[in-house]
Amino acid sequence: MGGKQSHGFSNKDPGSEANITPGGRKSTNGDQTSVSSAAERIRRTATVHFGYSTLSLAMRGLDDAPVELWELRELQKLNLSMNCLCSLPPALSALDNLVVLNLWGNNLSTLPPEIGLLKKLRVLFACRNRLSEVPEELGSCTGLEVLSLANNQISGLPSSLAAMRNLTKLNLSHNRIVHIPTCVYSMKGLVFLHLACNRLETIADQIQDLVNLKILIVEGNSIHTLPKTLCFLESLELLNVDFNELQNVPVEMYLLIGLRKLACHPLDKGLHIVHNPLLKPIQEVLQGGLSSLYNYLKPT
Repeated sequence: MGGKQSHGFSNKDPGSEANITPGGRKSTNGDQTSVSSAAERIRRTATVHFGYSTLSLAMRGLDDAPVELWELRELQKLNLSMNCLCSLPPALSALDNLVVLNLWGNNLSTLPPEIGLLKKLRVLFACRNRLSEVPEELGSCTGLEVLSLANNQISGLPSSLAAMRNLTKLNLSHNRIVHIPTCVYSMKGLVFLHLACNRLETIADQIQDLVNLKILIVEGNSIHTLPKTLCFLESLELLNVDFNELQNVPVEMYLLIGLRKLACHPLDKGLHIVHNPLLKPIQEVLQGGLSSLYNYLKPT
C-alpha cells in the first residue's frame, strides 16, 4: 500500500523484486514469498504480554498500515496509535482474534464496516481521530466492554449499538452530540459514561435504565435541568455537571446517597456542580456541603 512505512516493514524484501519478462510483462514470481517474508518480520516483533499475542506499531509515521499486517491472524492486541492513518482496509476483518484494538490519535474519518466481524473484540480505542459517524456494523461487536470515541466529530450513534449489553465503559466526550443517543440507554452494563464537552441541553428520563452506572460526566455542556429519574441511580458515585446552565437541582437529589460529598478534584468521587448559574437558596445551601443540600431537599 502507498504512504510512509516504518523502517523494517516495507512491502518488499530486498532482492525479491518482480522479474520483467522479455515481453515487458511483470511476473508474479516471488511476490507471495515477499509478502510472507515481510509478514514474518512483523511477526517477530510481536510479543506475548499477559498471555496475549501483542503487536505495537505506535508512533511509526504510518500513512497506511503495512499490507503484511493482515496476515497475522493470531494477533490479540494491536496498537496502531499515534500514526497518520486516514483509513483502514476491509482486510482488518482477517484479524478475527483481536481482543484489543488501539487506533488513538490518527486521521481516520471512517471505520470500515468489516470491523463488525471482529467478534472477539473487547476494547476499542478510536479517540482523537476525525470520525463523524460510526458504522452500523460495529453493533455486531457485542463482546465490547470498553469503547472510546472521544475527541472526534460525532453527532450520533447507530441504533445497532443498543446490542452492546456487555459494555461497561463508554467515552463520547469532546464530540458534537446534542442528545444522548437512544442506544446508550439500552447499554444496561454501563458503569462509566463520559459525555463532557458536547452540545447537550437535556438528559432524557431513560437515564434511569442505566442501573449499574457509577460515574456520569456531563461537564461542559449546556444542560439546563436534570431529570428526577437521574436521582434513582442508586449506584452513582460520581456525578460531574460542572460548567453547565443549571439553575436548580431535582428535589429527589437527596436519594443519591452514593455521592457522599461535594467534589473538587476532577477524579474525586462525589457531586461536581461548580460554574453553574444556580439560584438562591440552592447556591447558598451548597456552601454548607452536600449534607446541607440533602437536608434542605428532604421532605419534612
